Amino acid sequence: MASPISRLSNIWTIRVAIAVLALVLALTLEWLRPDALVRLDEGLRDSFLRLSAQHQAEDRLVVVDIGEEALRALGPWPWPRQRMADLAEILLGNYAARGVGLDMVFPEPGDAHGDARLISLAEHAPLTLAQIFDYTPRQFPNHLGTLAGGKVPPSSQPGVRAEGFMANHAGLAGARCVGNIGYQPDTDGVLRRTPINTDFDGKSYPHFASALLACGQNGGALQPDSFGANGLWRVPYSRNMSAYTVISATDILNESAPRDLIAGRFVLVGSSALGLGDRVSTPLAPVSSGVMVHAASLTGLLDLQAGRLQAPWSGRAVLLAWCVLSIALATFLMARLSAWGGLLLIVGLTLAWLGSAFAGVARQAEWSVTAPFWAYFLLLLVAVPHEWWQAQRRTRQVLNTLSHYVAQPVLDEIVRLNLQHSLKPMLCEVTVLIADMEGYTRATSSLALDEAAELTKDFLGCLTRPVLDGHGTLDKYTGDGLVAFWGAPLPCADQADRAVSAALAILAEVEALNARRQPRGLAPVRVRIGIESGSALVGDLGTSFRSTYTAVGDCINFASRLEAAARDLPTQLVIGSATRRLLRKYDAEGLGAIKLRGTQTTTEVFTVRPD
Repeated sequence: MASPISRLSNIWTIRVAIAVLALVLALTLEWLRPDALVRLDEGLRDSFLRLSAQHQAEDRLVVVDIGEEALRALGPWPWPRQRMADLAEILLGNYAARGVGLDMVFPEPGDAHGDARLISLAEHAPLTLAQIFDYTPRQFPNHLGTLAGGKVPPSSQPGVRAEGFMANHAGLAGARCVGNIGYQPDTDGVLRRTPINTDFDGKSYPHFASALLACGQNGGALQPDSFGANGLWRVPYSRNMSAYTVISATDILNESAPRDLIAGRFVLVGSSALGLGDRVSTPLAPVSSGVMVHAASLTGLLDLQAGRLQAPWSGRAVLLAWCVLSIALATFLMARLSAWGGLLLIVGLTLAWLGSAFAGVARQAEWSVTAPFWAYFLLLLVAVPHEWWQAQRRTRQVLNTLSHYVAQPVLDEIVRLNLQHSLKPMLCEVTVLIADMEGYTRATSSLALDEAAELTKDFLGCLTRPVLDGHGTLDKYTGDGLVAFWGAPLPCADQADRAVSAALAILAEVEALNARRQPRGLAPVRVRIGIESGSALVGDLGTSFRSTYTAVGDCINFASRLEAAARDLPTQLVIGSATRRLLRKYDAEGLGAIKLRGTQTTTEVFTVRPD
């Protein structure tokens, strides 16, 4: 049989193994990022972005919309190049925009005069043109127009490889600022990241918002490797779409828009018209115009530049520390909590991580939001049931221990009270009954071994049954006698009366035993009983090698001396004065004052006669 220390060691080995398994699960999911986990992560991130998106007006940029209203007023798309040149010149000249980005591609030449004006603006003014890269492998890749703005790719920052492109016509190839408006949506169709750098045919091309920012600052934009990873950048989407100032292109062309809305700001020109098909799904809305994605990107870049937004970081070191500490804490506390307590602990850790994870998302942490959840789920499935089983096991051990000492009704009551009365030692008011056979050695000396054993067994049965029937607690057997008490582990208001009732029943049982022995020619046996009440330390007392549920106190010693005093008194039942004061059911008869053996104490003793 394993020692308690060995059993405890085995239990903690299992707990640690479960904790390590939960930690390995969380870190494996963080590093491998399976598709199903990524989808769940991104869904939670999207929810957070929708909840946290600011409504404060974005005063650093403006969106000029070629929408349904402008198309109705000025004619269908495509507009003449002359009109597009007018739009750009008015924004840059009359409205003093810091930089203008055209979210559209001109793959074919238009009217000569309009093209010439647009070419001049693209080469000398802070006007950013767009080109589209295609990242999907195709049998016949698109190569339309002439690419512009390509540079030798930096070795420290690889871009996303493109398979094809749609660029502006050759006349616009000399444009000073050109950016990519192509994108790669996630597998669920939501546009969360844009390629910061695109690699094609040995050259690297920046994305649209970066090109516009650099153009408006004369090249003083952030370097791509300061905010991108693997050529992709997660668009922050920190502002609600309603935070952006949107002006109709019609109001710009007729110059009716307030100048202070545009002066010194970046301007993005795009279209929200359904017929032009520039529609994407974003974390903030299932359908949004593409130009608003560029607006969100530009806001993010400006926030990064101003120090309002942190550059993306993996967050893995923080996630590792969180998982180690939270799983260790859960393992330690669940060993001390109930099953419901363990469940609430897991819920609390889950909510705490959710708050921490979203705080990290706001600071551009790229960690998996849900990886620790799976570790907690494993603890919920394995650790909580394990601790519940251990609690049940401990309960069964307590009940098994108590079953040797208390009557079944008492045990049932302890269970009903949810084991609130445990085996932990405590000071209790008890009434102690000690019973012994008088002259045991003399009675068994002439008997054969099996006859002596039978007598002992029968006699102890006479003592035990009344104690347990009276809901008493059996402390121990003393060879040919026993010690029992009332008042623990459950309080007992009538403990003195119950003890006396048990004593009278013992006398009757012994009398019946003698009646059965007489026809066999066997000598009768006599029982002596002492009862006293008082305070005692009651509980599971002993050492790690052996312990027992017992009572220790002066009242036990007094009861023992009262039992011994019955040898010289005309009664088999001697009751102490403390018990006599507690009696309600019985009238005690005084036996006088006696000096107890082994003491100098003189005390009044009493008895109760059988009916």
